[in-house]
Order: sequence, then C-alpha cells, then structure tokens
Amino acid sequence: MESFHTRFSAWTPFSNKSLNTQLFQERVALISHWFDLWTNKQRQEFLLTIFLRCTKSQLRFVQDWFSERMQVAKVDFSTVLPRFISLYIFSFLSPKDLCAAAQVSWPWKFLTEQDCLWMPKCVKFGWFLPYTPTDNEYGAWKRHYIACVSHLDWLTPREAAATYGTLNEPKTEDEELLERQREKRLRKRIWEEIALRHKELFKVRPPWVSGTCCSSVLKPRRQPRLSQTVRERVGLHEALEKQLVLTSLEILPKRSNISGSHSYPLLSKKYWHGVHKNDDSSSYALRPHFILISSRIPAYEMLVESVKAGVVSVVYEHSINLESLLYLIEKALDGRKAQSMGIFSNGDSREINLLQGYKIGVKNLLRPEVRDFWEKLGSYVATEEEGGHVDFFMPLGASEAGTEVLSQLSQLTGTFFTAPTGIATGSYQHILSDWLGSQWGKAPSSIYFCEAKLQTWSSFTDFLEETLKTVRKQLYPLFKELQKSISGRMIGQFMFDTMGMTNILSNQETAQALADGLMELSKDDSERSVVEDNSWDTKSRLSKNDLNVEALINLERILQKDSAEKRTRVVRELLQSERKYVQMLEIVRDVYFAPLKAALSSNRAILSAANIQILFSDILQILSLNRQFLDNLRDRLQEWDPAHCVGEIVTKFGSQLNTYTNFFNNYPVILKTIEKCREMIPAFRTFLKRHDKTIVTKMLSLPELLLYPSRRFEEYLNLLYAVRLHTPAEHVDRGDLTTAIDQIKKYKGYIDQMKQNINMKDHLSDIQRIIWGCPTLSEVNRYLIRVQDVAQLHCCDEEISFSLRLYEHIHDLSLFLFNDALLVSSRGTSHTPFERTSKTTYQFITSVVLHRLLIENIPDSKYVKNAFILQGPKYKWICATEVEDEKFLWLSVLRNAIKSSMEK
Repeated sequence: MESFHTRFSAWTPFSNKSLNTQLFQERVALISHWFDLWTNKQRQEFLLTIFLRCTKSQLRFVQDWFSERMQVAKVDFSTVLPRFISLYIFSFLSPKDLCAAAQVSWPWKFLTEQDCLWMPKCVKFGWFLPYTPTDNEYGAWKRHYIACVSHLDWLTPREAAATYGTLNEPKTEDEELLERQREKRLRKRIWEEIALRHKELFKVRPPWVSGTCCSSVLKPRRQPRLSQTVRERVGLHEALEKQLVLTSLEILPKRSNISGSHSYPLLSKKYWHGVHKNDDSSSYALRPHFILISSRIPAYEMLVESVKAGVVSVVYEHSINLESLLYLIEKALDGRKAQSMGIFSNGDSREINLLQGYKIGVKNLLRPEVRDFWEKLGSYVATEEEGGHVDFFMPLGASEAGTEVLSQLSQLTGTFFTAPTGIATGSYQHILSDWLGSQWGKAPSSIYFCEAKLQTWSSFTDFLEETLKTVRKQLYPLFKELQKSISGRMIGQFMFDTMGMTNILSNQETAQALADGLMELSKDDSERSVVEDNSWDTKSRLSKNDLNVEALINLERILQKDSAEKRTRVVRELLQSERKYVQMLEIVRDVYFAPLKAALSSNRAILSAANIQILFSDILQILSLNRQFLDNLRDRLQEWDPAHCVGEIVTKFGSQLNTYTNFFNNYPVILKTIEKCREMIPAFRTFLKRHDKTIVTKMLSLPELLLYPSRRFEEYLNLLYAVRLHTPAEHVDRGDLTTAIDQIKKYKGYIDQMKQNINMKDHLSDIQRIIWGCPTLSEVNRYLIRVQDVAQLHCCDEEISFSLRLYEHIHDLSLFLFNDALLVSSRGTSHTPFERTSKTTYQFITSVVLHRLLIENIPDSKYVKNAFILQGPKYKWICATEVEDEKFLWLSVLRNAIKSSMEK
C-alpha cells in the first residue's frame, strides 16, 4: 500500500497530486456552499478575514481582476492623460472658465494657471509683460491679464468727454443737467434689470454651478427658463448698455502701451451692426403670444407643459371674478401688447364658460361688466390691422350662436376673434380641426402649443372623461342617497327651529315633500345639443318690420350662401377626420404588424402566425376599406362644388360594413389574445413595452388603438347630420345622405347592443364576485333588472289579523332581480379601523325561479309599514322597504318580470 505524506493535517495527501487536487476542489465546493448560506454580514466578515491573510501579491491580483472587469465610474482626466494633452484641453476655455476651473482641485489650479494658457490671451489684446518671469515663477501672465482687465476705461460719453475732451460744441448748464439726469436714470434702470436677471438666475441655478455663475463648462445643457417678460426686458436693456459702452469707446483716444498696440480691443463691424439692429427693431418683435388656461380644464398641468417656449401662459382659478382675471393678464403682460391671445376654458358651441357665474353668450354679452371686460381685454391685444387675434379653444365656429358671439366681440373690440369649427370629435379634439377664418397658414393651436404634446393631452383627456363617466355611474346611487340625507337634515333642522315637537310629528309628510323639492331644485339643467337647426338663423335675421318681398329674397340668398359655405366646411372636416382615422389605423400596421411579421419571416418569431392572424387580420381589412373611402372623398373634394354630392360615397362605404362586423365579433378574442401572449411570451411583453405609449403611437397602447373603429361611427353620425342640416331639401344629395345616415345609425345600434351585452356579462361577473358563495350567474340572455335592499321581519304571532301583528327586524337582505330568477342574499356592513368608510358584504342565501315565486302584500298598520311577503317553494320572507315608493316600484317591477318569464 502506498504511503501518503500529509501536511498540516493527518488526512491531507501531500505527495499524491491528483488526489490533493480532488480534495481541494471538494473543500472549495463545501466552502462555497457555506458561503451561499451565510448572511451578508457573515460574508463580509469572511472576506475581511481572507483579505487580512493575503500577501501583497495576492491583493494586487484581486485589484487587477477588478480593474479588468469593472470600469472606473469617474476619473480625473488630468491625472490620467499626459500633461500636454490636459493643457491642450484647457486651452479652449475662456478666461472666466479657466478661473472657475481653478477652483475645482489643486491639480486643476496648477494646470489652469500655466503661462502657456494665459500668454496667448494677453497677446491677442496686445498686453505684454514689462519683465521676463523667472524659471520658478508661474501665473505671471494670468496676473497680468487680470490687472489689464481691471484697469480698462469703461466710461459713459459724458465721463469720457470730461476726461479726454470732446470735439462737440459746449453745452449749456440746462442741457448738461438734463443729460446727467438722463444718464443717471438710464444707468439706474440698467442696473435694476441686471440685478433682476441675477435674481432670476440665482433661483434656478443648479447646485453644481460655481459661485461665479459664469462658467460655460459647468452650465447645464438646458438653460434655466426665465419668464418672457424678464428675458425681453433684460435683453433690451443689455442692448442699451452695449450701445452706451460703444459710444464711450468711440470717442475715447487710442492709448498705446509700451509695445505700441492698443490697450483695449476694437469691436468688429458685426458687433456694431447687432447693437444698432437690436436698438432699431420694431415693437412687433417684442409682442409675445399669450394663453389663458382655466383650472377647470381636465389635466391642465399637462396642457401647461405643452405650451411652446416664448409663449406667456397664465393659469387662473375658475372661481375668481372678471376684475381679478384682468389683473392677472395685465400683470403677466407687464405693459406690453400681445400679438395674439388664446383662451382655453370650458364651453360649448353657443357660449363660453369663462368663470363661475359668467357663461358668455349672445344674451349676456352686452351686460355692462361683461362688455367692459372684453373692451379692456381687446386693448391688451394687437389690432386686426397689426395681425392680432384672440383664439377661443371651444367650438364656437360650429354653430350660428357661437359665430354671432365671435362677430359681436370683433365689432366691440376691433380685434379678430376665431374659434374651431370641428363638431365630429368629442371632448377637446375639436381644437385640432379647422379654425374659423384662419389667416396665418397654420392652426392657432400650433402657435401656442407643441402639437405632439397637445395630441397626447387630448387623448389623455378622452381617457379621463371615460373614467369619470364610469365613476359617476357607480357613485350616483351613493351621491343620491347622500343628497337625500342632507336635504332631510336641512329640512328637519329648519322645522325643529321653527316648530314644536308636536307640530313636527304631525307634519312629517310636509317635511318629506320639502326634502324632495330641495333635491329637485339641486339638479343641474340638461345639456343642450351642439348641432342647431336653421330656424335659429332664420329668426335671428328676420324681424317683424322687414316682412316684404325684397327682404325675403335677400334673406333667402344669404341663407343659401351660408348653407353652401357651411356644407363645404363640414365635408372638409369629414375628409380631415377620416385622414386622421386612417393614420391611426396605419400606426397599428406599421408599428405592430410589420415588425411582428418581419420577425416571423426571419425565423426570430415573437408571435406565431396564428396569433398574428387573430390580432391584425380584421384591422388590416378595415384599413383597406377606409383607405379606399378616404381616396374617394379626396377625389371628390379636389373638384368640390356645392352642387356636388357626398352621400353616394358614404352609402357605398355603408354597404361594405361587414368588414367591421368581423372585427367587432372577434374584438373580445383579440383583447384576450393580447393579454395571454403578454403573460406567456416574454419577447412579446418586451415588444409591447418598447412600442406602447410612444411618440409614434400618439402615447397610446395597442388595445387603445383598437378602440378607434368603435368610436368612429359616432363621429360619422355627427358629421352626416351636419352635412344634411346644411343641404337644401331640393338638393340631389339629400336622399343619399338620409340613406347613409340610416345605414350608419343602424350599424351604430348594432355596436351599442354588443357593448350592452358585454357590459351585462361583466356586471353579472361583478355580482358573482361580491356575493360570497354565489353560484355561477353567467347564462345566455340573463341580465340584471333591479337590486332592492330590504329588512327581513319575523312575525311573533301569525294567527292574529295583519293589523295587530307585531314584527321584529332580524336581518338585512338584498334582493337581486334577474329576468329569470330572484337571488336572495344577506347584507352586512364591515368598518375599517381608524377610517370612516365602510364596506358592504353579501352572503348568498338562495335563488328562486320567477314563475315559482308568489307575492303577498301586507297592509300598513300601526306596527309595520311598507311590508310584503315573498313565498318560494321552500322559504318565505317577510320584507319591508324604508320608503313607500320603493315598495310600490319594487313590487311593480317584480310582477312584470314574473309575468314576462311565464310568457316565454
């Protein structure tokens, strides 16, 4: 047997190299296993113990290993690069930047004070050292540069004339005094503006900028944005200061230094031209664009962020008055006139909801305070001859009433007023449509806002309004109950303060009637429609004193001309909105379908061919159909005349809507496929993350882009109604337009029915989720009719008559009435600790088929009110509602549902 020598251990082989290596590897694996099981603190202690036992060569090995694999995050280039390269880099800095760099560190201070950097800057201006520096002396040229700069003569014309004389004729004492006062005022104003600029810069100065605030090397990439007023005022007075200095330099004698060169630099002709150009510029260049934004605008913070640079924007509270709003405008403009002014507030096609209590329309436009407000506002804007205009960001150009408001405002102020004419799109999309009387070659919205950001805000506003609509729908019962409770408390407090307890008990019905009346008074007025009839125009133009034949003929001509212009405008909007719609469909094709198809063809598939077919086949067919529709509209608009027809094109498009039917039938499957692929395929999840909500997709995701086909039909209806409204009854296109409207309306009804079915299905799922122990509710043609909260009663003695029976409240129930069954559940309330909110919980009890349910009414008595009996095959429930009207409505709906289920 071979004898093994050991070292440091009785069982470590020393002479057998292979066995020693094997045992070493096993021990390394064992220690690595222990290392993986240790905590972070234990690992640090172990590494510290190992490093303390290492030699210098071993520590150097660790250092080299890290240097090869880990990049150094920050390093001073002056300590790594050769000195001549560092000096070459510093040679590009200005004197002020070199002084700022000298404050960074001692190596930078030593390098930036070298004579090889400062000597060229001094020689450039003709400043030479009067002596030769010693070998060990450095910084001599820097000190000489500072000394020369600090002794330059920067004098005003009067001071220069007093020092060096002048060739002008002597002035009188009065003229001399006036000139001194003018220079004093000018100098004071200049220093005030410079101090204001320094103050503004100090507010937005980043913390990494040095105290000199002059280094261009240390400046951030994005300069601090001062207000438009400060920038223009400081720029103007800096030009005046430059002109003052140039005038003093012009009359100064040319003093020479010992080398014969001038001791101050001469300014080039280009610099002179810039100063005089700035001084002689017209006042039009100083007129900014101004935009007013109401705080009632949804997501107005995003809207403010989309304002272009150089445009003065003011956000005002909706609750202030007209005088306060004028003060804000005057303060923002600071004595200047605006070249144009935009007003972004709520409103519709008839009136401007400018402030709380001030809805500006035709009826109240000439009220004294309103008229005074618009006259003063018009004085802040350039006149129409000077190119000034006021832009309302609400669709006043889409109706006769709104156009009349714009016309009266223009006559009142002498300024041109304009507004968008778009009526097809909802929310705030109309601001991206055509504008009334636009004379600037581009939409006014592009004057004030960045178009991409404005479109992003508009899309976000659509999403926000849909969310708010859903929230209002869900919270409406809660708010109604809360409003009812508040009204009852107010009436109760009023009656308690004015009546005795006996009178209150005898007038409960009066109190209930007053509470109901208070609730009715608190309701808002219904919204008025946007599209108007031609009768308003006729009544506004026709007065009782002009009922003669000639006036009627002239009126008819005016109406025909206006109708033709409006018809043309609406058809153009149809074309424009269709173009935008096709562009959104092309985004789906170019951003999503094309890359996925290309990846599939290159054997690097992200999705399978079947999934791509499910997701994009229908939407691509819709794109092809609408592309053809867009081409037909464009061809018709190229040679457009009021006598031409557009109804036949829409009718042809309406006959091919089966393409949309395939898409809407597969729409739920498409959304589920997207969700499933996102969850199961990491490459597709990364693909969506890279492409969703980018600038190219208008900050929308793929599911949001697929919503556009369902929304487009409502826009079609609005536009076609508007075209038919402005089409005469004898026009050839009238019949085709009616046919097209019927087609689109019928198909929109089909879409609405699909939405309703999906909503009902989701509603059943929600009910099933909130009721504990509830069986499956999703069945074909099942829908919810009504939910009624009742109190379950127990009769102590059922043998006596109804009028003498006593009842006790044992449970709270919720009755869910469907079209084929009644679901009974118990209702409870759970409270959250430290919060006022509560949560309603439901527990399933049973369900009864409607045709096996019996109803028995319990007459009101001294002991019970609003009670009834529900009798099923196995159970019986004695229930009572809080209000008599609820009992009557519930029993009526329940009887009708039972009758309908028995007839099927």
